[in-house]
Amino acid sequence: MSISKAALLQTIARAYRPRIPPLFSAVRQMSFATQEEAAAESRRRKRRIRMEPPLNRSNQPQISRPIQNPNIPKLPESVSALTGKRLDLHNHILKLIRENDLEEAALYTRHSVYSNCRPTIFTVNAVLTAQLRQSKYGALLQLHGFINQAGIAANIITYNLIFQAYLDVRKPDVALEHYKLFIDNAPLNPSIATFRILVKGLVDNESLEKAVEIKEDMSVRGFVPDPVVYSYLMIGCVRKSNADGVFKLYEELKEKLGGFVEDGVVYGLLMKGYFMKGMDKEAMECCEEAIEDNSKVRMSAMAYNYVLEALNENRKFDEALKLFDEMKREHDSPRRLALNLGSFNVMVNGYCGEGKLEEALEVFRQMGEFSCSPDTLSFNNLMNQLCKNGLLAEAEKLYNEMDEKKVKPDEYTYGLLMDTCFKEGKIEEGAAYYKTMVESSLRTNLAVYNRLQDQLVKAGKLDDAKSFFDMMVSKLKMDDEAYKFMMKALSEAGRLDEMLKIVDEMLGDETVRVSEEIQEFVKEELRKGGREDDLQKLMDEKERLKEEAKAKELEAAEAKKRSTNVSIASLMSPKLEEEKKEEVKDALG
Repeated sequence: MSISKAALLQTIARAYRPRIPPLFSAVRQMSFATQEEAAAESRRRKRRIRMEPPLNRSNQPQISRPIQNPNIPKLPESVSALTGKRLDLHNHILKLIRENDLEEAALYTRHSVYSNCRPTIFTVNAVLTAQLRQSKYGALLQLHGFINQAGIAANIITYNLIFQAYLDVRKPDVALEHYKLFIDNAPLNPSIATFRILVKGLVDNESLEKAVEIKEDMSVRGFVPDPVVYSYLMIGCVRKSNADGVFKLYEELKEKLGGFVEDGVVYGLLMKGYFMKGMDKEAMECCEEAIEDNSKVRMSAMAYNYVLEALNENRKFDEALKLFDEMKREHDSPRRLALNLGSFNVMVNGYCGEGKLEEALEVFRQMGEFSCSPDTLSFNNLMNQLCKNGLLAEAEKLYNEMDEKKVKPDEYTYGLLMDTCFKEGKIEEGAAYYKTMVESSLRTNLAVYNRLQDQLVKAGKLDDAKSFFDMMVSKLKMDDEAYKFMMKALSEAGRLDEMLKIVDEMLGDETVRVSEEIQEFVKEELRKGGREDDLQKLMDEKERLKEEAKAKELEAAEAKKRSTNVSIASLMSPKLEEEKKEEVKDALG
């Protein structure tokens, strides 16, 4: 279909027709003559909006928020806070802990508190747990105090670690004070682990009566009677040879649980109570009730260990061996844990008690087959048995294995090897073990040091004894007897000058008090050599040097003060001259 040329031109013209503005444009109301007026009105409107509440809330009553008390303890963070960068920080610190770099882990945690990635309480607890495991109690308490000041709210695990630390260092009263503060002030409730830690720690610290009070407090707070807590109390009664107390606790637990105790953790201790009473038949019946095939008693590895202990300690080694073999057959990690590291330690003691040391070593080396790794306590336990039986060479082989298995010896390890070497006349080897202990930064004590010095002096190794004295005098808080022993040895060897040097160092150390007993002892030793006046001369000279030092300090302080005054005067003099010139000008004017 065609279109005419005229129609086409009309269509094109219509498409490009210009638009004509309307004759009357819309006039904006409320317009302003100038931009300044518009800006001023805008400012007024903004001020009015800020001052007046919204219309839809004008009729609602204003609720004032209560001022929060800053002393109210904060609730700890939940595990959901452990995400993003904080999770990365947590994993990095766990890596440092696995590498046994606890100092760096603690330092990194401290520094992170003031960064844009604060650690969670879970990260802090990981460091505290590692420090507790390695008995670094001072570092643990310092880090705990730091996070408290930093405002990181502790959770129940943190409190439990603090209780455990004070109980480990044999300060049960301090642990109980912290527990009372926790109950009174913390926005948390104790857990069953809290009561287990407190009861076990108090029993280990020979505070059975206080442990019983904690058990009663547990009942008051609505906790179900816990067989593990009762087992710790029964251990305390066994240690006090109180069989009646064992029976009383068992009957109390049995009554509270409805007439039957399903948890087998108390049966081994009940057996010990029967054995103490000479009731072997009842003890074995109790054992049979717990471990028979159709028994309703649930036996954990800990429960089995208590039964093994009861059998081994009461001349029932064959029965214990039979039970141990059954435990090994039943053990199927991780589904069924019928034995643990403690099981092997108990059987090692049993074999050693029977004089079967080779079998004890064989059982010790079977640990790896059951996914058990020996710890320092396991090594110390077997080494102690070997040393008692005169097998120092075998004990030293075990000591060398500790390094291979990355198990760190402790103070007991070195003290045991040192004493055994001394018994066999190996003085130098024993001293070498002591030196290794000191170089390992382990906490030695004065008793071990005294045993070392006694053996060295008796063996005529006075130079070595003096060397160890110089090494340890700043690390140990020595008593008068330790000083007198070293001075006596030097005096008997005619080395009075060295004895006086020790006194000189004592006088120069403000933390050491030279008692009258020490002074009389030194005078007596000097009198034997005809030098009884030397001590007084030394003390007078020391006093003179102290007075001179004080005088020099005062003189230096005065000189500093004069120098400061001169500096101030030199700064003030130009200003004074200008003021004088102004006064002269004013007078002339």
